[in-house]
Amino acid sequence: MAVTPFADIRQRAAQRKGGDDELAALVSGGIKTPEQLTKEDDSRYLSAMTRAVFKAGFVWKIIDHKWPGFESAFWNFNVLRCAMMSPDDFDALCEDERIVRNRQKIHTVPRNAAMVLDVQKSHGSFGNFLATWPTDDFIGLLEFFNKKGARLGGNSGQYFLRAVGCDGFVLSRDGVTALINAGVVDKPPSGKAAMRKVQDAYNQWRTESGWGYAQISRTLAMSIDS
Repeated sequence: MAVTPFADIRQRAAQRKGGDDELAALVSGGIKTPEQLTKEDDSRYLSAMTRAVFKAGFVWKIIDHKWPGFESAFWNFNVLRCAMMSPDDFDALCEDERIVRNRQKIHTVPRNAAMVLDVQKSHGSFGNFLATWPTDDFIGLLEFFNKKGARLGGNSGQYFLRAVGCDGFVLSRDGVTALINAGVVDKPPSGKAAMRKVQDAYNQWRTESGWGYAQISRTLAMSIDS
């Protein structure tokens, strides 16, 4: 079955959101240029990773409310300091009421900090790593976080990348439903072959529309009656 043209998906979303101009305004924004990604301090990337990890399976509003406490507790996410977390530091954090005291998730911080340090060695900074990743291989970037990161597979990695302004898609419930309706996949994508179909569809739609992955992803979600 042929993949639905993006113009049809966009038209359906525009009808639901009050018109094409209204849709364009809703799906735009939040994406940074490569230069902006490079200039961001790596502590902000570690902070965003940790925020995505702690939000997974939890009430997002609680994490957002407590986030200033997270920043203080984790030394403002200084990458080297977090990577050097000692057993005593870990035990103290597990008792720290400023944060959500989930031992498994706390343990991701030094592991992801170590990943950031490794990337710094090869790319100069984590921001430069994101800025220079091939723009047509978003699933490759997701696979990197799945393999190298701690609890950054699946939607956590996708939400992290969206939060830091990296142009990519999020496989939300509505987004996946739209992909199925468009003939891209026949069920929620999980394996490499299915994810390649998703990537190919997004690349096709980007060529058709001139829009970025994030705009397309948001449009897909808005084309579905939740």
